[in-house]
Amino acid sequence: MIESRIKNELSLKRYRKLKANRLSMIGLWGLILMLFFSVTAEFWANSKPIMVNYNKKIYFPVFKQYHPTEFGRKDILLMNYRELEEEFDKERGDWVVWPVIEWDPYESNKNVDFYPSPPTASNWFGTDNSGRDILTRLMYGYRYCIIYAFLVWLITTVFGIGIGGIMGFFGGRVDIVGQRIVEVLNSVPQFFLLLIIVSIFQPNLIWLVFISSLFGWIFISYYIRGEFLKNRRLEFVEAAKSLGASRFRMIAKHILPNSLGPVITFAPFLIASHITGLASLDYLGFGLQPPTPSWGELLKQAQENFSTSWWLALFPSLALFITLLFLNMLGEGVRDAFDPRK
Repeated sequence: MIESRIKNELSLKRYRKLKANRLSMIGLWGLILMLFFSVTAEFWANSKPIMVNYNKKIYFPVFKQYHPTEFGRKDILLMNYRELEEEFDKERGDWVVWPVIEWDPYESNKNVDFYPSPPTASNWFGTDNSGRDILTRLMYGYRYCIIYAFLVWLITTVFGIGIGGIMGFFGGRVDIVGQRIVEVLNSVPQFFLLLIIVSIFQPNLIWLVFISSLFGWIFISYYIRGEFLKNRRLEFVEAAKSLGASRFRMIAKHILPNSLGPVITFAPFLIASHITGLASLDYLGFGLQPPTPSWGELLKQAQENFSTSWWLALFPSLALFITLLFLNMLGEGVRDAFDPRK
């Protein structure tokens, strides 16, 4: 009971210290805002209207795919709502609510003379080399960045805690053999091996997450091993052992909760590194396959059209910079909150 109360008070102090750090709160709310706009991107950037009132009936194309026959069209298979708007009968009361940006991430703007085209009133951030709206692809691409980074971080953290915890708790031969295996794996040129593996398989998001997680747990296992080696000899663990607590209970209730400080502290920085990793793979052509919205793929186009298309380099780089900046601001606050010297 006393131990639980102490942990709650410590967690509350850490939370208050994190909350008092203005830069960290700016980073946190900036990430939340970017995530909100990305998750709800269909309502902000889409070639389908949010709501249509046609012939005194309400439709929601953003939620449901309607067959053209519902709008009296039998000559097409896919409804074009821009053409439908031109046929509206205002006396009948037809109207439409469009998103702020009337482009989806796969649609080309056929009203411009050349690709990539500079920023205009129709394409605020310009278009890429296929005429697709850059702002729209940045919004949708952020989903893949966060999903990839979070899943890789989660998988590597679980494996790192498990393997590092086993070596640190048991020590002795288990620790010696385990450390030699980890050192061998850590000596492998991981990024180049990752490129080789990706080139063999047809990469998608799940494959990239799995392949990227093969070696990512090594860094975390070092810290967890050190924390377990230190905490397993502390008084409260020895007391639990003398009272007959099982190994699982000692690990789950006493050692592990007191060993997660480094993992939590490094989490924002690791997620930032995974976002950079996905952008690097996409830039090299080993990441998400076109036409999937990708920040790295936009940067690759910027390199190919650097002298003529400055917007291709500016806006994706700015989006990547702001995301990494917010994560590092949050990470600094988490690190200070978990620093026992402060």
